[in-house]
Amino acid sequence: MLKSVLQRPGRTVLALLPCLFSSVGLQQASAQEDEGFPYETLRSPVSGLRGVVATSQPLASNAGLDILRAGGNAIDAAVATAAVLTVVEPHSTSLGGDAFIMVYLAAEKKLIGLNASGRAPYAMTLDALNEKLDKHDMNRIRGIYSVTVPGAVDGWFEVLEKYGTMSMAEVLAPAIHYAENGFPVSPIIAGAWRGLERNQEPSTRGTWLIDGERAPRAGEVFRNPDLANTFRMLAAQGRDAFYRGPLAETMVAYSNEHDGFFTMKDFADHTSTWVEPLYADYQNYRLYELPPNGQGIAALEMVKILGNVDLGAMGHNSAEYLHHVIEAKKLAYADIDKWNSDPEFNDLPIQEMISTEYARGQFQRIDPTRAMERPESGLNGDGDTILLEVMDADHNAVSFIYSLFSSFGSGLVPPGTGFTLQNRGGLFSREPGHANVVEPHKRPFHTIIPAMAFKDGEFFMTFGAMGGSVQPQQHVQIFLNVVEFGMNMQQAVEIPRINHGGGLNVTVEPGIDEGVLTQLEAWGHVLRRRTTRGGVGGAQGIMFNALTGVMTGGSTPHKDGMAVAR
Repeated sequence: MLKSVLQRPGRTVLALLPCLFSSVGLQQASAQEDEGFPYETLRSPVSGLRGVVATSQPLASNAGLDILRAGGNAIDAAVATAAVLTVVEPHSTSLGGDAFIMVYLAAEKKLIGLNASGRAPYAMTLDALNEKLDKHDMNRIRGIYSVTVPGAVDGWFEVLEKYGTMSMAEVLAPAIHYAENGFPVSPIIAGAWRGLERNQEPSTRGTWLIDGERAPRAGEVFRNPDLANTFRMLAAQGRDAFYRGPLAETMVAYSNEHDGFFTMKDFADHTSTWVEPLYADYQNYRLYELPPNGQGIAALEMVKILGNVDLGAMGHNSAEYLHHVIEAKKLAYADIDKWNSDPEFNDLPIQEMISTEYARGQFQRIDPTRAMERPESGLNGDGDTILLEVMDADHNAVSFIYSLFSSFGSGLVPPGTGFTLQNRGGLFSREPGHANVVEPHKRPFHTIIPAMAFKDGEFFMTFGAMGGSVQPQQHVQIFLNVVEFGMNMQQAVEIPRINHGGGLNVTVEPGIDEGVLTQLEAWGHVLRRRTTRGGVGGAQGIMFNALTGVMTGGSTPHKDGMAVAR
């Protein structure tokens, strides 16, 4: 049987990884490392007893930790962290974006979810959209027509008012500070920022480029006073400032200037939706994802399919193991490509997709030595993102994902607001009769998904990945890294992963044995061998040891961020 032989880079001590261990927590972490999976990470796992925050940007991680230190809970810290990420990682997220949030309330042992994604304008019928696209010589949904009502702001207010302990003004204070006084741009974000230099929209260049000409370089201090003013408006006037007041008026006027569809009613009628997370059982673990319009159901279907084979016996990142993960991904994604959409507009076969019987049938479609190219759905019938994970001293946990979709979203900034509008509407289908076809006041297919896992009925892990459509297959690899192969949180997010794109194409990170790759190619997979880390999406997570109370966070080096603890 083929086994993977993973490269082990020398351990690097990073000044940006402060770890606050008690002696008990340190002993427990050391024991876990001694007994765990033999892979040496570039970053150490970060453990604490009073809280952990893991994000893709250090200033945001520390802002969340400051909120916990000031007496806030995980929900307070999550919103504060998201707000700082709005300032310091603007290509990935914005007040003009959407969010999905999963919250675990330890005292009640209750898991809940919030869909804070926006909807298409009421005037956006398929015919009206096609007419506008033809008029402006567009061959796909882009520009103002890719913008749906931003849902994130409403989600912040909803989750904070229901489960937080601080006011919006208190949790926005760190973000206001960085927007007004500036922050040093971190290296990976600086690299992504440069892509905006090609944008020709005046308000966008004026907001995000130095002197309207160039992106800030790594280490350069960047300020966004317009965004600071917008935050202050939200703190003083509440959500109505965004959905009924001056900010909504600005967005509608901007839409009109670009021949868009938005009216004040589109914003005034927006609401977030509390949802019950879906789950799939795997051995003595239970993986939770949010229901459609997000794509988390694909991760659940993959886990159910893979439960029909002994993955542990195959060995981590062996040819057999990776082949089965890739093929399960193809089958699950074929289902969401056909079916995933707004459940308020369609009767979706959700329970069938994650049923044990259906997963057994899907597994039978996998040839153990031959890659499928483009399997069809087994069911009959007519970018960029930020992710943050937080746990507090009371063991409440939040998995919070918040995004624009593409880098800098639609590339459109309503003048004077300091934030970019998302382009989530670009994921609508223009195929008549498709479940995800564009319709008035409908939510599009969404890629961003938070996740949590339980072990033996108790909370065990909060985690997620960034990177658009890659997320479900990355969730499954990270989940299996922990539950099947015994990795700690840092190993689980940092160890080399793969990403199946489309057809037979698979991106492979460096560090997987060449013999494994040769065998995958012999079975028909077309591999893109990366020489540097990437192509699979960044990730964060926090694991919880209920016996010791130790929380251990991990944050992938694909991003600038880190986990911090207290």
